[in-house]
Amino acid sequence: MRRTVDEQLAFLAHRQSDMVAVAVRDVEAGHAEYASLDSDLRRPIELPEPIKLGHKVALVEIAEGADVIEYGERVAVATADIAIGTLVHVHNVRSTRWQLA
Repeated sequence: MRRTVDEQLAFLAHRQSDMVAVAVRDVEAGHAEYASLDSDLRRPIELPEPIKLGHKVALVEIAEGADVIEYGERVAVATADIAIGTLVHVHNVRSTRWQLA
C-alpha cells in the first residue's frame, strides 16, 4: 500500500535515525512537523528560517566535523555547527559520496 503525504506534514526523513529530513513543500519559519518513512510517529520542529521544497533540515544539533546521517548512512560531514531546524546544504556540509573514508 502506498503512503500519501499529509498536507500539514512539512518534512520527511527516510529513517527515524536520520539527522536530516527533506521538505515536502515550501515551509515558512516557525512550527512544523516531520515524520519518517519507517514510523507512523510525527514530531514537532521549530524553524528559525524558511526551507524550500526539496531542501534538507537538521533534525538534531550537528557539530562541525560530525558525520551527517541520511538513509541510515553517512552522506556528509558538517563543515560548521548546524542547529536544529536550519538548512543543511553546501554552505555547511561536504558530501562524502566520492570519499574513500
